[in-house]
Amino acid sequence: MSHTAHIPSHRKPRRSASKLALRAGVAGGVLSTIAVAGAAGPANAEPVTETIEMPTLGSLDIDLASAVSASAEASQQEALDLSLQAQENAAIEKAAKEAKKAKAEADRKAEAEKAEKARAEARERASRTQARTSLSASSDSGSSSSADSSSQVATGSAAAIVAFARAQVGDAYISGGTGPNSWDCSGLVQAAYRQAGVDLPRISSSQSSMGTSVSLSNLQPGDILYWGSRSGSYHVAIYVGGGKYVGAQNPSTGVVERSLDWDMPSGAVRIL
Repeated sequence: MSHTAHIPSHRKPRRSASKLALRAGVAGGVLSTIAVAGAAGPANAEPVTETIEMPTLGSLDIDLASAVSASAEASQQEALDLSLQAQENAAIEKAAKEAKKAKAEADRKAEAEKAEKARAEARERASRTQARTSLSASSDSGSSSSADSSSQVATGSAAAIVAFARAQVGDAYISGGTGPNSWDCSGLVQAAYRQAGVDLPRISSSQSSMGTSVSLSNLQPGDILYWGSRSGSYHVAIYVGGGKYVGAQNPSTGVVERSLDWDMPSGAVRIL
């Protein structure tokens, strides 16, 4: 045995080659970074004390995808908003056109009704004027006119009709009234004729269409007077003789006895 065999070695154990290479690489990288920073900066630049982490490619891909998705959603929402706005504008425009068309049609109908009413009134005035002219002419020629005669006396069934009509003078006028204390024009005529056993229709236009048409210059008590056309009269009354008639005129006057001159009828019919 050697005399130095018991003395332990003071040498440090050798590091492995892999560890040395790793340390050398790290150190080299750090030194290279420092060298590049120093070369790029000014000579009197302060030493770098902070490090900046660079984003990785993975995070950039995620951010880009999110941005593209958000942009697509925004574009889609904008397109939807524009579509809804276009639909709303179209609906408003359509409604406006329809309202304008409806108003024009209503105005047209109103004008047509107004013109027709004016023509009807003109025909009625002409009819009354013609009746007055005929009555006046017959009086002037000396012909006997029952309308001007004060000696007419109702007899038989006509007397019952006249008596009933005169008994209702002073009663109220009510549209649709058929008695016993309130009447409209055709309701009174119908009830009066019922006293003679004659059943007349309810409305004035139907009553004036019955019997035989007679001239206003040849009236007899009990004849039905009408205003308007014979088949389309709007008012009727009963001739009671002496140039007078009894009728349910309107809500203001009620049932009255008037002279023919007060409101000349358009014509007359004889039922009896």
